[in-house]
Amino acid sequence: MDEVFVAVPALPRTPAVPLLAQQRREFVDFLRELMRAAGPKTLAHFRRSIHITNKQAGQGTYDPVTQADQDAETCIRELIKQRYPEHGIFGEEHGFQPGTCGLTWVIDPIDGTRAFITGQLHWGVLVGLFDGQKPVLGAMFQPFTGELFIGDGSASALEHGAHHTPLRVRACASLDQVVLCCTTPQMFTTAAERKAFAQLERRVRLQRFGGDCYSYCMLAHGLVDLVVEADLKPYDIQALIPIIENAGGVVTDWHGGSAAHGGRVIAAGDRRAHAAALLVLSQVEPDA
Repeated sequence: MDEVFVAVPALPRTPAVPLLAQQRREFVDFLRELMRAAGPKTLAHFRRSIHITNKQAGQGTYDPVTQADQDAETCIRELIKQRYPEHGIFGEEHGFQPGTCGLTWVIDPIDGTRAFITGQLHWGVLVGLFDGQKPVLGAMFQPFTGELFIGDGSASALEHGAHHTPLRVRACASLDQVVLCCTTPQMFTTAAERKAFAQLERRVRLQRFGGDCYSYCMLAHGLVDLVVEADLKPYDIQALIPIIENAGGVVTDWHGGSAAHGGRVIAAGDRRAHAAALLVLSQVEPDA
């Protein structure tokens, strides 16, 4: 069967759906189930010869997708439809299917496809639960290492086999102490974005490129202070927001607003570093 890529609309905003404590626990357990099922779908293709399709072929850019991306998302979507047919599903590879209850599962089956196809480890399966206004639960799973980072609505943890490590961001009051991460400078597509990021980069202690979703999890782990990126889609960031926020961090756009719908994003462990970075980044006009 030919591969079909569905145009992805903006994730609609609706009134927030409140979750009872029992529902949260149920959905967190389901997140773990989704990751256990999707992980083998990715590993079946990892560090092996695999066909790669450029979703932006003919448009002058490179946006790779593999059978691993598609298989993992299909697996996740099928499980959601079976368990919660009334829920919406929003995925990178197969688009948006509205639900009837106001809750939507947001999926990036492999965040970091470029790392995946080059055999590196900075990739993961992302799934978040969106309540109509914001993501309330989220998980990132790295199947090769077996690490599961999860934000359950009240706390964040790294689950690795039988070991559960609570996650907490670290204090970092000033930019000259900051460890700053960004997946690639190529995501800054305007002169204003590049100028603002360069100004911020000059003021921090250490800057690291690469990382994709892993950098956000290392921020929640207290090893990174800022992640600054642009041109994100909702499925790039929604699963990561609860992991960071439940660890004590903050995630916004470059003007301090919601980052749930992607665009230009800043994640910070310490609100003082976040405020200092916003003074630099907010020079850029807001996303349209």
